[in-house]
Amino acid sequence: MKKQHISHSQNTAQLEAKISALEATLLEKEAVISEKDSAIQKLNQDVEHLAFHNDQMRRLIFGSKRERFIPQVHPDQLTLSFEEEVAAVSKAVKEEQEKIRVEYERRKIRKEHPGRMLLPDHLPVNEIILKPDQDTTGMTCIGQEVTEELDYTPARLFKNRYIRYKFIAKEDEKADQKQVIAPLNRPLHKCIASANLLAMIFTNKYLYHLPVYRTRQMLIQMGVTIPDSTLESWIKLGANLLRPLYAVHRIHVFREIYQMIDESPIKVQDRNKKGTCHQGYMWVRYAPLSKSVLFEYYKSRSANGPIDDLSSFRGFVQTDGYSGYTFLAKKAGLTHLSCWAHARRYFDAALKNDQERASHMLSLIQLLYAIEAIARDQNLSHEQRHALRLEKALPVINEIGAYINEHKGSVMPRSPLGKAFEYCKNRWTSLQNYLTNGMLEIDSNLVENSIRPLALGRKNYLFAGSHDAAKNIAMFYSFFGTCKKLGIDPQKWLKYVMENIHITPAENFKELLPQFIDKSLLQE
Repeated sequence: MKKQHISHSQNTAQLEAKISALEATLLEKEAVISEKDSAIQKLNQDVEHLAFHNDQMRRLIFGSKRERFIPQVHPDQLTLSFEEEVAAVSKAVKEEQEKIRVEYERRKIRKEHPGRMLLPDHLPVNEIILKPDQDTTGMTCIGQEVTEELDYTPARLFKNRYIRYKFIAKEDEKADQKQVIAPLNRPLHKCIASANLLAMIFTNKYLYHLPVYRTRQMLIQMGVTIPDSTLESWIKLGANLLRPLYAVHRIHVFREIYQMIDESPIKVQDRNKKGTCHQGYMWVRYAPLSKSVLFEYYKSRSANGPIDDLSSFRGFVQTDGYSGYTFLAKKAGLTHLSCWAHARRYFDAALKNDQERASHMLSLIQLLYAIEAIARDQNLSHEQRHALRLEKALPVINEIGAYINEHKGSVMPRSPLGKAFEYCKNRWTSLQNYLTNGMLEIDSNLVENSIRPLALGRKNYLFAGSHDAAKNIAMFYSFFGTCKKLGIDPQKWLKYVMENIHITPAENFKELLPQFIDKSLLQE
């Protein structure tokens, strides 16, 4: 019996050992399977991530640049769980949203075709009388039929010959006799170009983005050949002439209480980098209250240099989501505003990834813009716009915040929608700050619009010839951008400035700036 008991114990121990070995093997296989599942899940996420970025790149290259969002409503579509939760939002907020939608999506009256465009009355008229080829002897004229066409006279060059008479007093017969002669005020000393011609050269280069050689070809067609080196010299001297005015312009833009800031790259030739171009940056400010544009060239994208002057700034600064701006929120006396247009782009990019939730967020953001459209259409004052935003926009923003907090845990952080939620969450305070004052804008699109000439210019001249040339680009883009915002003809403004800058005291340079100049002085 004792032997049988020992044998049974041995068998039990062997079985337990085999079971333990099998369990260990199963655990190892489960760990391997779990590791493979994790690897597969990670690969799927990577594939989805790469597919998203590939889709975004194809959209940038081939797709439309418009960001219009049209909500897609499917009456027969089943309601998802998160939609049921959204439907539980307070009834009062929904009613307010519907009122905003109805007012914003008002029907547009279809206008009849206005017919042929009427030509302006201020244009000179060249009358051409046409008589029938037939013999009209003995016939009675019963009226006229008048047809107008818009004609064009090619540009032409001509010479201004200044003849100045010199006088001396009759009693002065000494060698050091004093002569009396009319002063000659010209933009550039010992330069044959007039202010009008120089203004044309500068507007061709910095407003219409024409390389200098194209302007030279235009002049040749008009009968005068000017060497490239001479044109380049005129551009350099003209830029130096306007440099003090640019410094005054910068001072006044920096004094604005509300500024928008953005940056954009520009390639610059550098003697120290053979075979390649230096990557510089144009930092752009826009002051919405005075409609002033300021470009500044810096060799780096680092935010420390361009906004060091904000150390003593007191007011509002609006930017995009660039991480270099994050420290602005911590500066005393400075209110940092983020851009709802950039936030909207993240949700627009997430539409294919999560149609339902991204569409819901875009619909809410669309309501915020509908409120802005109402304020703009009704030409509300800053105080009225502030009150309208607190009444209509604040509840919508609160709903956006609640929706983000409710759903951010149910999406992958690396997914497009997860990134959109994270973008808004990290900038939530600065996204709401536009509600604090009616003079503030919901986004920084105005400064983005000011950068467009730089993007057009880069396609034409490809790069700046030097760091000094990049600074000249910044200066003229600042002047011409401000003229455009204020509805001023840049060439007329520049002509007037170049004719008067020598006779204007430095303390009165402000009166030459586009945002302060008397527009009646620019009328010819």
